[in-house]
Amino acid sequence: MVNGKESPLLNCQGVTYSYEDGFHALSNIDFYADAGEFIALLASNGSGKTTLLKVLAGLLPVQQGCVSIAGQDIRKMKSLQLYSHVGILLQNPKDQLFGATVFEDVAFGPRNQGLSDEVVHERVREALELVGASAFVERAIHHLSFGEQKRVALAGLLAMKPSILLLDEVTAGLDPVGETHIVQILKRLSHEQQMTIVFATHSVDLLPLIADRIYVLNKGSIITCETPEQLFDDQEKLKQVGLRLPYISSLFHALRAHDGVPIHDLPLTVQAAREEILAWLPEDFWKNK
Repeated sequence: MVNGKESPLLNCQGVTYSYEDGFHALSNIDFYADAGEFIALLASNGSGKTTLLKVLAGLLPVQQGCVSIAGQDIRKMKSLQLYSHVGILLQNPKDQLFGATVFEDVAFGPRNQGLSDEVVHERVREALELVGASAFVERAIHHLSFGEQKRVALAGLLAMKPSILLLDEVTAGLDPVGETHIVQILKRLSHEQQMTIVFATHSVDLLPLIADRIYVLNKGSIITCETPEQLFDDQEKLKQVGLRLPYISSLFHALRAHDGVPIHDLPLTVQAAREEILAWLPEDFWKNK
C-alpha cells in the first residue's frame, strides 16, 4: 500500500544506484504512479532523473530496493514482458532510431513481440497516427528533422502498446511549435489512452499544463512530491533545489510582492492568469466596449 493506495501501477521503493566509478546517483528513492497519471520528475541537470528512468525501465539494474509494475518485481520479468509494459524515450532520438525507414523502425518492436504481419502493419499505422506522423511512413530516418525523429521514436514505443511511458527531456531541443505538438500528443495519450506517463524535465513552464503530481529530485534524492499548485506556492523550496516559478507565476508574484496587488493563489497558466485579470476589472468595464 502506498499513501493509502493499493497496488499502484508503477512502484519504486528504496531504490539506490551507484555507477562503477563510485558516483552515487540515487539514494533511497520512493516513487509511485497510478494508472493514467501524468507524473513529472522535476530536477536540474545532474540530479539523477535519467538514471532513475533507466532503472524504472530495466536498462540499469535495481541494485538496492525494488521496482514493480502491477505488483510484479521487474527483476523477475523477461525483457519482452517488461517492454510490453513500459517504454522509455531517451533525450536524443538518434540513440534509439536504427531502422532504414520510418515503417521499419516503428515495426521493429511489434515484430519482436511475435505478431503477424497484418497486426504489425496495423500497429504501425495506429502509432504513427497517434503522433501525427502518418505521412512519414516511407521516409528514410535520416531525412527527418529532430522533432520528427522524436515523434517517430515515440511511435515506436506506442506500437508495442505499453501501459507506461518514461520520457527523458522529451521537449528538449524543440522549437516552440514542436514543443506544443509533443505536449498535445502526450495530453491526448494520457486522457484518451489512459497511459501512465512519467515526464522527466528541468523546465517548469510546461508542468502546470500537464502534470498531476510533481516529484522534485535533487542530488539523487526525492525532496518532495506535490501537485503543481502546492509546489509552485513554495518559492523557498524551489530556490533550495535551483528551480524557479513558471514565468507567468513570476509576473504575478512580483505584482503581489512589490505592487501590493491582492493576489492569493498564483496563476500557473496563461488561462488562469487571464481569469485572474478579468476578475479585477470593474463591473462596468465592458459597457464602453
